[in-house]
Amino acid sequence: MTKQSKKERKPRVVIVGGGFGGVAAAKKLKKTDVEVILIDRRNYHLFQPLLYQVATAALNPSDIAAPIRKIFRNQKNLRSVLGAVERVDLSQKKVYVKGQPMRYDYLVLAAGATHSYFGNDQWSEHAPGLKTLDDATEIRRRFLLAFEAAEVETDPQAREACLTFVVVGGGPTGCEMAGAMAEVARSIPDDFRQVDTKTARVILIQSGDRILKSFPDESSDDAYDQLKELGVEIMLRNRVTEVRADGVMCGEDFIAANNVFWAAGVKASPIGESLGVELDRSGRVIVEPDLSVPAYPKVFVIGDQASAKSAKTGEPVPGVAQGAIQGGEYVGNIIRHELEDDTWVERGEFSYFDKGNLATIGRNKAVADIRGFKLKGFPAWFIWVAVHVLFLVNFRSKVSVIFSWAWTYIFGSRGARLITGKSDYEVKCPPKDE
Repeated sequence: MTKQSKKERKPRVVIVGGGFGGVAAAKKLKKTDVEVILIDRRNYHLFQPLLYQVATAALNPSDIAAPIRKIFRNQKNLRSVLGAVERVDLSQKKVYVKGQPMRYDYLVLAAGATHSYFGNDQWSEHAPGLKTLDDATEIRRRFLLAFEAAEVETDPQAREACLTFVVVGGGPTGCEMAGAMAEVARSIPDDFRQVDTKTARVILIQSGDRILKSFPDESSDDAYDQLKELGVEIMLRNRVTEVRADGVMCGEDFIAANNVFWAAGVKASPIGESLGVELDRSGRVIVEPDLSVPAYPKVFVIGDQASAKSAKTGEPVPGVAQGAIQGGEYVGNIIRHELEDDTWVERGEFSYFDKGNLATIGRNKAVADIRGFKLKGFPAWFIWVAVHVLFLVNFRSKVSVIFSWAWTYIFGSRGARLITGKSDYEVKCPPKDE
């Protein structure tokens, strides 16, 4: 707490969430005479689009994360607070962190989203999702342990279950993870003596009639063909009805698999529920055209936590990095103008600029839909690489990622194949003496 009197105290902007949207909003306030407090439950900014690369042993966690304090070390008007916001009191203009109130003049909620198991949260034990670094390292551990278990398993059916990987959800995350897992399995047979890793099955289950439904039909079909080339088995129009330790049920059919990974749905951060305003089915706050909360013009919700429509097209703003970044910049500019210019009253409406969709399937395999131009194969893959390196937040990460990808591209070997962490999920079949 500062020693300034209320009369001297600067306006305070509280930003909840250090993701793409929160960081973008904070940067817009760098030269504004305001106190910015950025609150996040973790001390780092995460480049979520590359989480699957950590999960499939292509990158290390440090390659896609950067300490929040380092990002803002030169922004003197910003203070970083490590903690989880439990609720928001709109009437009192306070957020609560560890039970303690913190006042705000402007509030930006950018707390993101988490997994949705569509009312079956018990499935999370056997089918981890991919939203955090902890999720990624756990998936990597389970994925790599599966090959170790298969190496010492003597029962053919049990070995097949060890080497069967089910990915639920045919969006970008599911497709990218399935393709990467298939590539890994086919690149490491020489590392094992008793098992042929090329026999591993990667099964992608999608409830709809096509994968990558946010892409045009042509790009979706191209991605389907490229996944099939990698050996991924794609099950369309199939809905998972049960997830167990030994596999999944799809209707009446059972797939024996020791590893199931969830990429099928998301729901907004539960912080939105404390606002007492209207939410959509995914728990997102239904916001005004300027991304503010109805009846509270100084409270904004952006990114995955907001249910917003683009003023230009009337279409929902997608829950992607660009949507969060553009929303953060838009809100940051509003706050800056209102604090710096007493005569400025025109907020306008948020209009999302769609820069295109990209998804990579594997080495030299990707699809791109950029302003109506559709690409596939190496050109799409190269653009995907360039764009993702460009948006990494610091130079060290850019260099590290470029080197790791170059090594993998040339030698086909992934350098982050370390089994870390400790839990009950371990290899349970020791080798038997002959």
